[in-house]
Amino acid sequence: MSSVPLTDVSESHASVDDAALREDIRLLGRLLGDTVREREGEEVFQLIEQVRQRAIRFTRSQDPTAAAEMEAALAGGLSRDHGNAVVRAFSYFLHLANIAEDQHHIRNSRSQARRGAAAGPGSLSHTLDRLAQVGVTAAALDKTLQVAQVSPVLTAHPTEVQRKSILGLQQKVAALLEQRDRVALTPDELLATEDALKDAILTLWQTRMLRPERLKVIDEVGNGISYYRETFFTELPRLYCQFEDLLHARHPGRDWALPPFFRIGAWIGGDRDGNPFVTASVLAEAMRLQSTAALDFYLDELHELGGELPLSQLLVEVAPELRLLAARSPDDSPHRADEPYRRALTGVYARLAATSQHLDQHAALREAVGVAEPYAASSELRADLQVLADSLTANGSQRLARGRLRRLIRAVQVFGFHLAPIDLRQNSDVHERTVAELLDKAGACADYGALDEPARIALLVAELATPRPLHSPWIAYSEEAQGELEIFFAARKLKERYGDASLPNCIISKTDGVSDLLEVAVLLKEAGLLVTGERPQLAMNIIPLFETIGDLRCSGDTMAALLAIPFWRAMLRSRGDEQEVMLGYSDSNKDGGFLTSGWEVYKAEVVLARVFSRHGVRMRLFHGRGGSVGRGGGPSYQAILAQPAGAVSGQIRITEQGEVIAAKYGKPEVGRRNLETLAAATLEATLLDNEGHIEIAEGFHAELERISELAFQAYRGLVYETPGFTQYFWASTPISEIAHLNIGSRPASRKPSERIEDLRAIPWVFSWAQCRLMLPGWYGFGSAIEQWLKENPQGLPRLQRMHAVWPFFRSQLSNMDMILAKTDLAIASRYAELVPDAELRARIFDTIQTEWRRTRDALLTINGETELLAGNPGLAQAVRNRLPYMNPLNHLQVELLRRHRQGETDERVRRGIHLSINGVAAGLRNSG
Repeated sequence: MSSVPLTDVSESHASVDDAALREDIRLLGRLLGDTVREREGEEVFQLIEQVRQRAIRFTRSQDPTAAAEMEAALAGGLSRDHGNAVVRAFSYFLHLANIAEDQHHIRNSRSQARRGAAAGPGSLSHTLDRLAQVGVTAAALDKTLQVAQVSPVLTAHPTEVQRKSILGLQQKVAALLEQRDRVALTPDELLATEDALKDAILTLWQTRMLRPERLKVIDEVGNGISYYRETFFTELPRLYCQFEDLLHARHPGRDWALPPFFRIGAWIGGDRDGNPFVTASVLAEAMRLQSTAALDFYLDELHELGGELPLSQLLVEVAPELRLLAARSPDDSPHRADEPYRRALTGVYARLAATSQHLDQHAALREAVGVAEPYAASSELRADLQVLADSLTANGSQRLARGRLRRLIRAVQVFGFHLAPIDLRQNSDVHERTVAELLDKAGACADYGALDEPARIALLVAELATPRPLHSPWIAYSEEAQGELEIFFAARKLKERYGDASLPNCIISKTDGVSDLLEVAVLLKEAGLLVTGERPQLAMNIIPLFETIGDLRCSGDTMAALLAIPFWRAMLRSRGDEQEVMLGYSDSNKDGGFLTSGWEVYKAEVVLARVFSRHGVRMRLFHGRGGSVGRGGGPSYQAILAQPAGAVSGQIRITEQGEVIAAKYGKPEVGRRNLETLAAATLEATLLDNEGHIEIAEGFHAELERISELAFQAYRGLVYETPGFTQYFWASTPISEIAHLNIGSRPASRKPSERIEDLRAIPWVFSWAQCRLMLPGWYGFGSAIEQWLKENPQGLPRLQRMHAVWPFFRSQLSNMDMILAKTDLAIASRYAELVPDAELRARIFDTIQTEWRRTRDALLTINGETELLAGNPGLAQAVRNRLPYMNPLNHLQVELLRRHRQGETDERVRRGIHLSINGVAAGLRNSG
């Protein structure tokens, strides 16, 4: 372990650019090996090294003898009670490899920038180049930006296995690697950083990897806020400034004051779908914690600005507005009498500290110099800061206005006093039951549930037209109905306290009809968030979430019927004639498979774009993508560019989930790059014709419709129609153990059952990733292509043409390519051995194995490659590098699962299973 760590690759696979990466991983592997030897002893170290060497040999040669030797070594280690040390060692190898790879990406980006290389795809500079090449004018770009909205939305995630303590230590390791990269260190300084790395890795080794208890919602809120402190507070304002400077450089004749089109959203604290722990009090506390974080950041920045702007009015002119601002300050220190900027800032600080106490009952870290009135809104704070910037600019100190002050003004505009808009989400069934109870107890309808859809719509529209409330504080309601009403009542109070932008959206899971949206409108009316009349005023966007294959197929008809209701259109006018629609990738995948899910989402976008255009309403799509390909994941840039024409229109929201949040936004530089990529892709998808080939619309849709139908049949045939498949799934994956792992506040299933229909899509995908089959990301494609080619014997060139010119089809196959490369049938077969019924095991695993080979062969035939990931050698190498460290973890996990299920009660066995889940997730990186 200490001599040839993690990237033990031959030079023939390496490039000059990879040398630094290999050096980093060797260093981290050596230090981890030394730590294991020191803490666990020579015997454990040698066991781990023996397993590692055999795993490397097996990965390179696929020699069954090496695999048998590796398994024998692992079995010996388990019998000597060293299993958890082995699991932890290989898990930390993978975590450290991830750190080194992330640092390598940063290193390469900086190297390209130093060489003056042109910015590549995903950068705003590259996007502006592309727009200029096709003749997009500054006016057209400006028009798009004025209505644009780009919003990654952070969600709590039941497969995010990392503890914040672990993430913090990993960030320390990353910072030390970066220090070695960026600074020309002396030999003594190099030794000092290596010692610091040793300390960090030693601390990591001695830090508990697993949580002793399941996270509470408020814990998840804190985890989400930590990414603002790490990245968003600094990097999002920096990105705005960078973009404005680029625009001024390209189009110097225009005023490019960008609107706040890019915001980070949140579900954490507001997502009640299947999570009974999200209550009105939890929502209020989530908002208070968010606000506290934002105000603390502003207060710190104001303190720093005070040190940066000691300008004396004896030496520089000052604008009259600034003199007035300084005069209102409670700062009467004679030492700052001639320093108006500092006095103004101390006054602003005093008002903001008073705001923090008033809004959040939170005292500023540094006491204000005196008493001041709190700000009524963040716009007042921004106006005061703008006075400073205008004075500096007017008096020859523009450079001083373009640094921290400029970024703080932008931060206040983007984050306000609420930090991030929290979406409310609940299942449509819960809304239906709540409205039914309100109608019944108010005497308006005794059995709402018995009405058909037209009758429900008629009743709800009539109810919305009257100002009379249904709810009475003197009537006792069920616990569920009371809880739902309290959420909406709390939302109204929070919006009054923190501003309208704090809670802008209400999302309806499992939307399958118009009445689902009207029910929420009724609930909003009860809470005072919808005021009826000739010009109804709606205070929150009501957003349908279409999730299943059937709901996606009906989404166009549902929205057309909704937009045809005069009262609804009148409500939308109060929201700027915009309507958001959310499309779910997770449940549609579990329902119909990878290909059909993606295709049905694509078709729904096409139909919805036409419906909205016909009704004169701007559509904003919200994509419920997960981290894994089986839940709509994959590279965001390609995914956005693969949207059908007219589907983006300058506005897009995308969920960010699980381990992907830490990977994308855990480091400031990486985070800014990912934020930039979302903005760049949205502009390109809006202003460029990425589907310019006429044959896409004229023929490709029909071809893929048939292929999807065949893939759907194959997937449903296995998952829902094969006798015993549910039993096979629960036995051959660690789903039972994942359900008991303390990795999120939300239960793994919506109902207490083992039916796949009731299982949440996230643990469904996560379980298949753990056993290395990744089945939701590819199953059914091979059978579909095989059958389609039988029906179209000369059709292969057609499929190859689709891959060459259609971004959507190419993106789907690219994601599948990556997933297939991460699968391992040999390891999956070990998990299949956990199925007690030998006949069931053989029958289903043989079916899966055969389909995997069909799918791989079909993919390579279409994309013209000879092996998986041939078009992405960097990723292929990264996958190969990980295998010697993931494979032992999987073998250990199988053995521990077997012992656990045979009734072994040793707590170390259960803990070992959970540790191995953590390690495999780290190795795969996008598994949930």
